[in-house]
Amino acid sequence: MITRRALARHLTSVAAAAPFLSEASLAQRARDSAHSGDTVWLDSNENPDGPPASAIEAIVKGASATARYHFDEFGAFTEALARSEDLNTEQVLFGIGSSDVIDAAICAFTSASRPMITAVPTFEIPIELARSLGRKIVQLPLAADWSFPVRRLAEEAATAGGGLIYISNPNNPTSSLTPQTDIAWLVANLPPNTILLVDEAYIHFAPPSAIESAMKYVRQNQSVVVTRTFSKIYGMAGARAGFGGARADLVRAMMQFKDNIIPVLGLRAAMAALAETATLVPSRRAKVARIRGELCAWLRQKNLRYIEPHGNFVMIDISRDVRAFGAAMFRKGVAVGRPFAPLEYMLRVTIGTDQEMARFRDAFWQVYSA
Repeated sequence: MITRRALARHLTSVAAAAPFLSEASLAQRARDSAHSGDTVWLDSNENPDGPPASAIEAIVKGASATARYHFDEFGAFTEALARSEDLNTEQVLFGIGSSDVIDAAICAFTSASRPMITAVPTFEIPIELARSLGRKIVQLPLAADWSFPVRRLAEEAATAGGGLIYISNPNNPTSSLTPQTDIAWLVANLPPNTILLVDEAYIHFAPPSAIESAMKYVRQNQSVVVTRTFSKIYGMAGARAGFGGARADLVRAMMQFKDNIIPVLGLRAAMAALAETATLVPSRRAKVARIRGELCAWLRQKNLRYIEPHGNFVMIDISRDVRAFGAAMFRKGVAVGRPFAPLEYMLRVTIGTDQEMARFRDAFWQVYSA
């Protein structure tokens, strides 16, 4: 568990960084406007199916248990996570969503001289936290195929004398993949003093034949950190449960910047959902793939371009300003993704239910054709 000295150092760093662009602030920014009760929310990559029934039951039954801290359950949670990824318990740490683990990695493996190195556009929170903490940041553009340019990332790390390379795979907001051969090359060619962080928040939505988890490099004791969340395919964004896998010494380094504690209801819900992984993940992946495929077919019919998607969202080229377009969509009762620089003319839309996507297509075409 985190020491008092380390906790004080972490809180001081976060206080100095505030206010920084947080996950909550990004979501709230998109939802500040007045809206009707039947608004379709396709803006935050949430899963409309919600938690599995077993997780809901665990939350309901556990409500009366919230009077206690339940530290005694954290060990069993760590063991369950480790078993799920064929890791040792020393290679696992959990957090309040995967962002908690990502934040700890940034605190542990970057500094004013050891940069965070990534390509954009990607998930903004790690970049904004690093910037707020005064860390050096190197941002490259994504490759022409929307993958992370792994050789250039390695070159930047070598030039800097080390650092933290961040890759989101599948990437948010583009929904694109970085090929497993590229990830393998990067792991094999990591410069000294360099850690690779692979954010796999959306990996379960991609076909297993198209992507391989970087967790195998953790099992090989490579300089790799992999993060996962229960927010996406498990439908538990509000439960705030996530975890990471890394070499034992990397876990110890990150643990100086977090306390490895989450609310007991999120823990119990995650434990219940984890037990259903073998059946829940394939069925939900297939459902999202079907609805996503239908949207893509509709876009092709309308001669609209998009980035080939592998997450539970699609990035559509609307060839006009996203802010005005999104505001018009919102007035029609459909909330869509915010702008992601530099893709100011591309719109991210989350995959919802069949009924929600019908609402989206209707509102989208009205706004697009106006």
